[in-house]
Amino acid sequence: MSVGISEFYINVGVLGEYYHWIYALLAFLIVSGLRKPITKYVMKIMLAVTSKAKTDFPRKMVKSFEGPFRVLVGFSGVYIALRLLNLPPNVDAVNLNLFRSLLIILIAWGFMNLFNQTSGVFESLAKRFSVEVNDILIQFIAKGTRIIIIALAVSIVVQEWGYNVNSFVAGLGIGGLAFALAAQDTLANLFGGMVITLDKPFTLGDWIETPSVEGVVEEISFRSTRVRTFAQALVHVPNASIVKEPITNWSRMGKRRVMFTLGVMYSTPREKLERCTRLIEALLIDHEEIDNEFIVVRFNEFNQSSLDVFIYCFALTTQWAEFLRIKEDINFKAMDILKEQGVSIAFPSRSIYFENQNFDEIPGAPNSKEISEESTQ
Repeated sequence: MSVGISEFYINVGVLGEYYHWIYALLAFLIVSGLRKPITKYVMKIMLAVTSKAKTDFPRKMVKSFEGPFRVLVGFSGVYIALRLLNLPPNVDAVNLNLFRSLLIILIAWGFMNLFNQTSGVFESLAKRFSVEVNDILIQFIAKGTRIIIIALAVSIVVQEWGYNVNSFVAGLGIGGLAFALAAQDTLANLFGGMVITLDKPFTLGDWIETPSVEGVVEEISFRSTRVRTFAQALVHVPNASIVKEPITNWSRMGKRRVMFTLGVMYSTPREKLERCTRLIEALLIDHEEIDNEFIVVRFNEFNQSSLDVFIYCFALTTQWAEFLRIKEDINFKAMDILKEQGVSIAFPSRSIYFENQNFDEIPGAPNSKEISEESTQ
């Protein structure tokens, strides 16, 4: 009997040496298992509370911190388990700093989600304070805010580990001049981006043309503007360069210009030429997709090989493919008018006249004193 009691106390003593590890393992498993239910329950309560707010900002804030909170609950189980192990004080201090650093990073993560350009927070704030903002300005503010959040998070984490941030900031003042000289292009691009944001010569999705690039604007960042050319190439143009160039924004056209010259043959009688001119003008006036405000159809010039009729009007579209369809329709109908009136379209030609009194005496020559030859240039 005494032997059995002794064995029992020995087994209890052995287990007692490992009870810290057992408690730590149980704490980790319990918290890990309850991570999703805890997150779901807390988020449900917070969303119910914020649903009564007058704006959707509190609700978006709760949604932004859902992911960080889930990670925090999971790492809380690890932190509690490590605390239950009765580790040496220096190890506990390191664990505490790790947990505090993680907490700071998770808070920064939540605010970065909140101030993301796709979260709609900036649009809500602008609407709340009656401030007009566009996509470019929202993009700049969002990126600037996220950079500030990252910088603050890094500085706080560094301080948590005992490093002096003030000396680092003071060192920036000493090397500020060298940094400014080295970052001249970067600063120029930054200010160029600010000019684009404030002056708004174009926005995302606009079709622009400059001496260096033509295409559709896809993104405007602190450093450069990304333009997708019509050959589907992606061109990065530094902001400092693009603001110095003349910019044509084709997307802001209210209508597109149609301008071309129709040349007919010199043999066309005056009456037929005048009738064709008036019929083409009537065609444009009656066309539903042509702006009637300004239409010009005039016999304009005696060209080398043709009588030129100048046609000038505006299509009621800014879409390139649609514009080409309208212009094609005008061309076909103009051809029908010329055909009905018996007028031929001219082509580049040249008439050459030979004059020789003894031309008939030349062996093998045609019996004619004048030959007219037309050849295409």
